[in-house]
Amino acid sequence: MDSLSLLELNSLVRRSLEQCLPDEYWIQTELSDVRSNTTGHCYLEFVQKDPRSNNLVAKARGMIWNNIYRLLKPYFEESTGQLFTSGIKVLVKVTVQFHELYGYSLTVLDIDPAYTLGDMARRRREILLQLEEEGVLTLNKELEMPVLPQRVAVISSATAAGYGDFCHQLQHNPGGFYFYTELFPALMQGNQVEESVLAALDRINARINEFDVVVIIRGGGATSDLSGFDTYLLAAACAQFPLPIITGIGHERDDTVLDSVAHTRVKTPTAAAELLIHQVTEVAEHLEELSVRLQQGAYMLFEQEQRRLEALQIRIPNLVHRKLADARFSLLAAKKDLSQVAKALLARQSHRLELLQQRIADASPDKLLSRGYSITIKDGKAVTDASSLKPGDRLTTRLLKGEVQSVVEK
Repeated sequence: MDSLSLLELNSLVRRSLEQCLPDEYWIQTELSDVRSNTTGHCYLEFVQKDPRSNNLVAKARGMIWNNIYRLLKPYFEESTGQLFTSGIKVLVKVTVQFHELYGYSLTVLDIDPAYTLGDMARRRREILLQLEEEGVLTLNKELEMPVLPQRVAVISSATAAGYGDFCHQLQHNPGGFYFYTELFPALMQGNQVEESVLAALDRINARINEFDVVVIIRGGGATSDLSGFDTYLLAAACAQFPLPIITGIGHERDDTVLDSVAHTRVKTPTAAAELLIHQVTEVAEHLEELSVRLQQGAYMLFEQEQRRLEALQIRIPNLVHRKLADARFSLLAAKKDLSQVAKALLARQSHRLELLQQRIADASPDKLLSRGYSITIKDGKAVTDASSLKPGDRLTTRLLKGEVQSVVEK
Protein backbone atom coordinates (compact mmCIF):
# COMPACT_ATOMS: atom_id res chain seq x y z
CA MET A 1 0.00 0.00 0.00
CA ASP A 2 1.37 3.36 -0.98
CA SER A 3 1.63 5.86 1.86
CA LEU A 4 1.88 9.65 2.02
CA SER A 5 3.87 11.82 4.32
CA LEU A 6 2.01 14.39 6.38
CA LEU A 7 3.49 17.12 4.26
CA GLU A 8 2.31 15.38 1.07
CA LEU A 9 -1.19 14.97 2.50
CA ASN A 10 -1.37 18.59 3.59
CA SER A 11 -0.13 19.69 0.19
CA LEU A 12 -2.87 17.62 -1.41
CA VAL A 13 -5.44 19.27 0.87
CA ARG A 14 -4.09 22.70 -0.01
CA ARG A 15 -4.27 22.05 -3.76
CA SER A 16 -7.76 20.60 -3.40
CA LEU A 17 -9.02 23.61 -1.49
CA GLU A 18 -7.44 25.99 -3.95
CA GLN A 19 -9.22 24.18 -6.78
CA CYS A 20 -12.58 23.79 -4.99
CA LEU A 21 -12.72 27.18 -3.27
CA PRO A 22 -10.82 29.62 -5.48
CA ASP A 23 -13.15 32.58 -5.02
CA GLU A 24 -13.64 35.27 -2.40
CA TYR A 25 -16.56 34.79 0.04
CA TRP A 26 -18.58 37.13 2.27
CA ILE A 27 -19.20 35.46 5.61
CA GLN A 28 -21.18 36.48 8.72
CA THR A 29 -19.19 35.73 11.83
CA GLU A 30 -18.17 36.90 15.30
CA LEU A 31 -14.64 38.04 16.12
CA SER A 32 -12.70 36.30 18.86
CA ASP A 33 -9.15 36.54 20.20
CA VAL A 34 -8.23 39.60 18.10
CA ARG A 35 -4.57 40.58 18.43
CA SER A 36 -1.85 42.23 16.38
CA ASN A 37 1.92 41.97 16.57
CA THR A 38 4.85 44.24 15.85
CA THR A 39 4.71 43.41 12.14
CA GLY A 40 1.28 45.05 11.91
CA HIS A 41 -0.50 41.85 10.94
CA CYS A 42 -3.72 41.00 12.78
CA TYR A 43 -4.40 37.47 13.99
CA LEU A 44 -7.86 36.45 15.16
CA GLU A 45 -10.44 33.72 15.30
CA PHE A 46 -13.83 33.62 13.66
CA VAL A 47 -16.54 31.86 15.64
CA GLN A 48 -20.22 31.05 15.29
CA LYS A 49 -22.43 30.29 18.30
CA ASP A 50 -25.74 28.57 18.62
CA PRO A 51 -28.29 31.37 19.21
CA ARG A 52 -30.10 29.36 21.90
CA SER A 53 -27.36 27.63 23.85
CA ASN A 54 -24.55 30.08 22.95
CA ASN A 55 -22.29 27.07 22.37
CA LEU A 56 -19.69 27.19 19.62
CA VAL A 57 -20.80 25.46 16.44
CA ALA A 58 -17.97 26.60 14.14
CA LYS A 59 -14.53 28.14 14.45
CA ALA A 60 -11.77 29.15 12.06
CA ARG A 61 -8.40 30.81 12.37
CA GLY A 62 -8.07 34.08 10.50
CA MET A 63 -5.58 36.78 9.69
CA ILE A 64 -5.43 40.22 8.12
CA TRP A 65 -2.21 41.23 6.43
CA ASN A 66 -0.64 44.52 7.48
CA ASN A 67 -1.38 46.35 4.23
CA ILE A 68 -5.09 45.50 4.59
CA TYR A 69 -5.35 45.84 8.39
CA ARG A 70 -3.97 49.40 8.59
CA LEU A 71 -6.74 50.53 6.22
CA LEU A 72 -9.55 48.23 7.30
CA LYS A 73 -9.37 48.87 11.08
CA PRO A 74 -9.71 52.72 11.05
CA TYR A 75 -12.35 52.53 8.30
CA PHE A 76 -14.44 50.11 10.34
CA GLU A 77 -14.04 51.96 13.62
CA GLU A 78 -14.80 55.37 12.13
CA SER A 79 -17.88 54.03 10.36
CA THR A 80 -19.33 52.11 13.30
CA GLY A 81 -18.03 53.92 16.37
CA GLN A 82 -17.06 50.43 17.56
CA LEU A 83 -13.62 49.05 18.26
CA PHE A 84 -12.44 46.27 15.98
CA THR A 85 -12.22 43.82 18.83
CA SER A 86 -13.45 40.51 20.13
CA GLY A 87 -17.15 39.93 20.62
CA ILE A 88 -18.57 41.92 17.72
CA LYS A 89 -20.38 40.51 14.71
CA VAL A 90 -18.98 41.35 11.30
CA LEU A 91 -19.50 40.71 7.61
CA VAL A 92 -16.06 40.11 6.06
CA LYS A 93 -14.79 39.10 2.63
CA VAL A 94 -12.33 36.22 2.95
CA THR A 95 -10.36 33.74 0.92
CA VAL A 96 -9.87 30.18 2.09
CA GLN A 97 -6.22 29.27 2.76
CA PHE A 98 -4.52 26.08 3.80
CA HIS A 99 -0.87 25.91 4.77
CA GLU A 100 0.99 22.68 5.18
CA LEU A 101 2.41 23.88 8.53
CA TYR A 102 -0.26 26.18 9.91
CA GLY A 103 -3.36 24.48 8.57
CA TYR A 104 -6.75 25.95 7.62
CA SER A 105 -7.31 29.71 7.89
CA LEU A 106 -9.32 32.57 6.42
CA THR A 107 -7.61 35.67 5.08
CA VAL A 108 -9.64 38.88 5.36
CA LEU A 109 -9.73 41.15 2.32
CA ASP A 110 -12.59 43.54 3.14
CA ILE A 111 -15.30 44.33 5.72
CA ASP A 112 -18.82 45.76 5.53
CA PRO A 113 -19.44 48.14 8.50
CA ALA A 114 -23.16 48.33 7.70
CA TYR A 115 -23.64 44.76 8.88
CA THR A 116 -22.01 45.52 12.24
CA LEU A 117 -23.98 48.76 12.55
CA GLY A 118 -27.14 46.80 11.96
CA ASP A 119 -26.22 44.28 14.61
CA MET A 120 -25.31 47.04 17.06
CA ALA A 121 -28.58 48.82 16.33
CA ARG A 122 -30.46 45.59 16.87
CA ARG A 123 -28.75 45.07 20.23
CA ARG A 124 -29.53 48.67 21.22
CA ARG A 125 -33.17 48.19 20.27
CA GLU A 126 -33.32 45.01 22.34
CA ILE A 127 -31.86 46.76 25.38
CA LEU A 128 -34.23 49.73 25.02
CA LEU A 129 -37.19 47.39 24.57
CA GLN A 130 -36.23 45.48 27.71
CA LEU A 131 -35.94 48.73 29.68
CA GLU A 132 -39.35 49.83 28.36
CA GLU A 133 -40.94 46.52 29.36
CA GLU A 134 -39.44 46.95 32.85
CA GLY A 135 -40.99 50.43 33.06
CA VAL A 136 -37.71 52.30 33.63
CA LEU A 137 -36.81 53.57 30.15
CA THR A 138 -37.94 57.20 30.66
CA LEU A 139 -37.58 57.55 34.44
CA ASN A 140 -34.53 59.82 34.27
CA LYS A 141 -36.09 61.93 31.53
CA GLU A 142 -39.15 62.47 33.73
CA LEU A 143 -37.08 64.08 36.51
CA GLU A 144 -37.34 67.86 36.73
CA MET A 145 -34.15 69.71 35.94
CA PRO A 146 -33.19 71.73 39.07
CA VAL A 147 -33.89 75.44 38.80
CA LEU A 148 -30.23 76.23 39.48
CA PRO A 149 -28.07 73.23 38.48
CA GLN A 150 -24.86 74.60 39.97
CA ARG A 151 -23.56 71.56 41.90
CA VAL A 152 -22.30 69.21 39.21
CA ALA A 153 -20.99 65.65 39.62
CA VAL A 154 -18.81 64.87 36.61
CA ILE A 155 -18.02 61.35 35.41
CA SER A 156 -15.06 61.46 33.07
CA SER A 157 -11.41 60.67 32.70
CA ALA A 158 -9.26 63.16 34.61
CA THR A 159 -6.93 63.48 31.63
CA ALA A 160 -9.64 63.84 28.99
CA ALA A 161 -9.41 67.07 27.00
CA GLY A 162 -13.20 67.23 27.06
CA TYR A 163 -13.23 67.40 30.87
CA GLY A 164 -10.89 70.37 30.79
CA ASP A 165 -13.01 72.09 28.16
CA PHE A 166 -16.14 71.48 30.23
CA CYS A 167 -14.66 72.98 33.41
CA HIS A 168 -13.16 75.95 31.54
CA GLN A 169 -16.49 76.72 29.91
CA LEU A 170 -18.30 76.70 33.26
CA GLN A 171 -15.68 78.78 35.06
CA HIS A 172 -15.56 81.47 32.37
CA ASN A 173 -19.25 81.78 31.64
CA PRO A 174 -20.38 85.25 30.44
CA GLY A 175 -22.73 85.77 33.38
CA GLY A 176 -20.07 85.11 35.98
CA PHE A 177 -22.26 82.45 37.63
CA TYR A 178 -20.71 80.11 40.16
CA PHE A 179 -20.60 76.37 39.45
CA TYR A 180 -19.22 73.72 41.78
CA THR A 181 -17.87 70.66 39.97
CA GLU A 182 -16.45 67.47 41.40
CA LEU A 183 -14.83 64.79 39.25
CA PHE A 184 -15.62 61.12 39.78
CA PRO A 185 -12.91 59.51 37.65
CA ALA A 186 -13.85 56.65 35.34
CA LEU A 187 -12.42 54.85 32.33
CA MET A 188 -14.23 56.17 29.28
CA GLN A 189 -12.92 53.72 26.68
CA GLY A 190 -11.98 50.09 26.57
CA ASN A 191 -13.56 47.01 28.09
CA GLN A 192 -13.98 48.50 31.57
CA VAL A 193 -16.25 51.45 30.68
CA GLU A 194 -19.39 49.81 32.08
CA GLU A 195 -17.81 48.71 35.36
CA SER A 196 -15.98 52.01 35.85
CA VAL A 197 -18.96 54.29 35.18
CA LEU A 198 -21.24 52.15 37.39
CA ALA A 199 -18.73 52.48 40.25
CA ALA A 200 -18.68 56.28 39.78
CA LEU A 201 -22.50 56.41 39.88
CA ASP A 202 -22.44 54.43 43.13
CA ARG A 203 -20.04 56.95 44.67
CA ILE A 204 -22.26 59.85 43.61
CA ASN A 205 -25.39 58.12 44.89
CA ALA A 206 -23.76 57.81 48.34
CA ARG A 207 -23.63 61.66 48.42
CA ILE A 208 -26.78 62.32 46.45
CA ASN A 209 -27.83 65.41 48.46
CA GLU A 210 -24.62 67.23 47.57
CA PHE A 211 -25.32 67.49 43.83
CA ASP A 212 -27.97 68.82 41.45
CA VAL A 213 -27.05 66.98 38.23
CA VAL A 214 -24.68 64.34 36.87
CA VAL A 215 -22.70 64.98 33.69
CA ILE A 216 -21.06 62.09 31.81
CA ILE A 217 -18.53 63.42 29.31
CA ARG A 218 -15.96 61.72 27.16
CA GLY A 219 -14.64 64.28 24.68
CA GLY A 220 -11.06 63.65 23.66
CA GLY A 221 -11.35 59.86 23.57
CA ALA A 222 -11.25 57.73 20.48
CA THR A 223 -14.44 58.11 18.46
CA SER A 224 -14.27 54.39 17.70
CA ASP A 225 -14.77 53.19 21.26
CA LEU A 226 -18.42 53.66 22.21
CA SER A 227 -19.53 50.09 22.76
CA GLY A 228 -19.11 50.46 26.53
CA PHE A 229 -22.04 52.89 26.54
CA ASP A 230 -24.35 50.39 24.84
CA THR A 231 -24.78 47.97 27.75
CA TYR A 232 -27.95 47.02 29.60
CA LEU A 233 -26.54 47.37 33.13
CA LEU A 234 -25.21 50.88 32.56
CA ALA A 235 -28.40 51.98 30.81
CA ALA A 236 -30.62 50.56 33.58
CA ALA A 237 -28.53 52.28 36.28
CA CYS A 238 -28.67 55.67 34.51
CA ALA A 239 -32.38 55.37 33.71
CA GLN A 240 -33.18 54.85 37.39
CA PHE A 241 -30.64 57.31 38.82
CA PRO A 242 -32.32 59.89 41.13
CA LEU A 243 -30.54 62.91 39.61
CA PRO A 244 -30.89 64.18 36.02
CA ILE A 245 -28.05 62.84 33.86
CA ILE A 246 -26.57 64.86 30.99
CA THR A 247 -24.42 63.00 28.47
CA GLY A 248 -21.80 64.65 26.28
CA ILE A 249 -19.92 61.66 24.95
CA GLY A 250 -18.66 63.48 21.88
CA HIS A 251 -19.91 61.73 18.77
CA GLU A 252 -22.06 62.60 15.79
CA ARG A 253 -23.59 59.22 14.97
CA ASP A 254 -26.79 57.71 16.39
CA ASP A 255 -27.31 57.92 20.12
CA THR A 256 -25.86 55.21 22.31
CA VAL A 257 -28.20 53.40 24.70
CA LEU A 258 -26.84 55.61 27.47
CA ASP A 259 -27.79 58.72 25.46
CA SER A 260 -31.28 57.31 24.93
CA VAL A 261 -32.04 56.89 28.65
CA ALA A 262 -30.27 60.03 29.93
CA HIS A 263 -32.30 63.10 30.87
CA THR A 264 -30.56 65.22 28.20
CA ARG A 265 -28.13 64.28 25.47
CA VAL A 266 -25.71 66.80 23.92
CA LYS A 267 -22.94 66.16 21.43
CA THR A 268 -19.88 67.47 23.27
CA PRO A 269 -18.64 68.30 26.78
CA THR A 270 -18.65 71.98 25.83
CA ALA A 271 -22.30 71.70 24.83
CA ALA A 272 -23.04 70.14 28.24
CA ALA A 273 -21.47 73.16 29.94
CA GLU A 274 -23.42 75.53 27.69
CA LEU A 275 -26.64 73.74 28.63
CA LEU A 276 -26.03 74.31 32.36
CA ILE A 277 -24.99 77.93 31.78
CA HIS A 278 -28.12 78.52 29.70
CA GLN A 279 -30.31 77.07 32.43
CA VAL A 280 -28.81 79.32 35.12
CA THR A 281 -28.85 82.32 32.75
CA GLU A 282 -32.58 81.84 32.10
CA VAL A 283 -33.26 81.76 35.84
CA ALA A 284 -31.11 84.86 36.39
CA GLU A 285 -32.94 86.70 33.59
CA HIS A 286 -36.28 85.66 35.06
CA LEU A 287 -35.20 86.90 38.49
CA GLU A 288 -34.04 90.17 36.94
CA GLU A 289 -37.39 90.51 35.22
CA LEU A 290 -39.20 89.84 38.50
CA SER A 291 -36.96 92.37 40.24
CA VAL A 292 -37.81 95.04 37.66
CA ARG A 293 -41.51 94.21 37.88
CA LEU A 294 -41.35 94.36 41.68
CA GLN A 295 -39.56 97.70 41.57
CA GLN A 296 -42.06 99.10 39.07
CA GLY A 297 -44.96 97.73 41.08
CA ALA A 298 -43.62 99.25 44.30
CA TYR A 299 -43.07 102.61 42.57
CA MET A 300 -46.58 102.56 41.11
CA LEU A 301 -48.03 101.66 44.50
CA PHE A 302 -46.02 104.41 46.15
CA GLU A 303 -47.28 106.96 43.62
CA GLN A 304 -50.83 105.72 44.03
CA GLU A 305 -50.64 106.03 47.82
CA GLN A 306 -48.99 109.43 47.52
CA ARG A 307 -51.86 110.67 45.34
CA ARG A 308 -54.31 109.17 47.81
CA LEU A 309 -52.62 110.95 50.72
CA GLU A 310 -52.66 114.23 48.84
CA ALA A 311 -56.35 113.80 48.15
CA LEU A 312 -56.96 113.02 51.80
CA GLN A 313 -54.90 116.03 52.82
CA ILE A 314 -57.13 118.25 50.72
CA ARG A 315 -60.26 116.64 52.12
CA ILE A 316 -59.21 116.76 55.79
CA PRO A 317 -60.14 120.42 56.54
CA ASN A 318 -63.57 119.99 54.94
CA LEU A 319 -64.05 116.72 56.73
CA VAL A 320 -63.02 118.28 60.06
CA HIS A 321 -65.34 121.24 59.54
CA ARG A 322 -68.17 118.90 58.60
CA LYS A 323 -67.47 116.66 61.57
CA LEU A 324 -67.42 119.67 63.92
CA ALA A 325 -70.66 120.96 62.48
CA ASP A 326 -72.23 117.55 62.83
CA ALA A 327 -70.97 117.31 66.39
CA ARG A 328 -72.26 120.79 67.21
CA PHE A 329 -75.67 119.95 65.74
CA SER A 330 -75.66 116.69 67.63
CA LEU A 331 -74.84 118.51 70.89
CA LEU A 332 -77.64 121.04 70.35
CA ALA A 333 -80.10 118.31 69.56
CA ALA A 334 -78.94 116.38 72.57
CA LYS A 335 -79.23 119.47 74.76
CA LYS A 336 -82.78 120.08 73.52
CA ASP A 337 -83.69 116.47 74.00
CA LEU A 338 -82.12 116.48 77.46
CA SER A 339 -84.11 119.61 78.45
CA GLN A 340 -87.35 118.06 77.25
CA VAL A 341 -86.59 114.81 79.03
CA ALA A 342 -85.72 116.71 82.25
CA LYS A 343 -88.94 118.74 82.07
CA ALA A 344 -91.03 115.65 81.52
CA LEU A 345 -89.27 113.90 84.38
CA LEU A 346 -89.79 116.87 86.72
CA ALA A 347 -93.48 117.03 85.74
CA ARG A 348 -93.95 113.36 86.46
CA GLN A 349 -92.17 113.64 89.81
CA SER A 350 -94.10 116.80 90.73
CA HIS A 351 -97.40 115.05 90.01
CA ARG A 352 -96.22 112.05 92.03
CA LEU A 353 -95.32 114.33 94.95
CA GLU A 354 -98.74 115.97 94.80
CA LEU A 355 -100.39 112.57 94.98
CA LEU A 356 -98.22 111.57 97.91
CA GLN A 357 -98.93 114.84 99.61
CA GLN A 358 -102.66 114.26 99.17
CA ARG A 359 -102.35 110.73 100.52
CA ILE A 360 -100.37 112.02 103.53
CA ALA A 361 -102.94 114.75 104.14
CA ASP A 362 -105.77 112.19 103.97
CA ALA A 363 -103.95 110.01 106.50
CA SER A 364 -103.36 112.91 108.96
CA PRO A 365 -104.83 112.41 112.54
CA ASP A 366 -106.29 115.89 112.37
CA LYS A 367 -108.18 114.86 109.25
CA LEU A 368 -109.62 111.87 111.08
CA LEU A 369 -110.47 113.91 114.17
CA SER A 370 -112.32 116.44 112.06
CA ARG A 371 -114.57 113.64 110.90
CA GLY A 372 -115.72 112.90 114.49
CA TYR A 373 -113.16 110.25 115.36
CA SER A 374 -111.17 110.43 118.64
CA ILE A 375 -107.87 108.90 119.80
CA THR A 376 -107.50 107.24 123.19
CA ILE A 377 -103.96 107.37 124.53
CA LYS A 378 -102.39 105.52 127.45
CA ASP A 379 -98.87 106.26 128.51
CA GLY A 380 -98.27 108.19 125.24
CA LYS A 381 -99.45 105.31 122.99
CA ALA A 382 -102.73 104.90 121.13
CA VAL A 383 -105.05 102.22 122.60
CA THR A 384 -106.34 99.88 119.89
CA ASP A 385 -107.39 96.88 122.03
CA ALA A 386 -109.74 97.14 125.06
CA SER A 387 -108.41 93.90 126.54
CA SER A 388 -105.08 95.59 127.11
CA LEU A 389 -106.67 97.88 129.75
CA LYS A 390 -107.39 97.17 133.40
CA PRO A 391 -109.35 99.01 136.06
CA GLY A 392 -107.62 102.11 137.40
CA ASP A 393 -105.74 102.84 134.11
CA ARG A 394 -105.71 106.54 133.31
CA LEU A 395 -106.59 107.44 129.77
CA THR A 396 -106.49 110.59 127.67
CA THR A 397 -109.00 110.92 124.86
CA ARG A 398 -107.99 113.46 122.18
CA LEU A 399 -110.79 115.17 120.25
CA LEU A 400 -110.65 117.64 117.37
CA LYS A 401 -110.81 120.36 119.93
CA GLY A 402 -109.44 119.55 123.37
CA GLU A 403 -108.74 116.44 125.49
CA VAL A 404 -110.74 114.41 128.11
CA GLN A 405 -109.11 112.59 131.05
CA SER A 406 -110.73 109.37 132.33
CA VAL A 407 -110.14 106.37 134.58
CA VAL A 408 -111.03 102.77 133.65
CA GLU A 409 -113.56 101.27 136.06
CA LYS A 410 -114.43 98.08 134.28
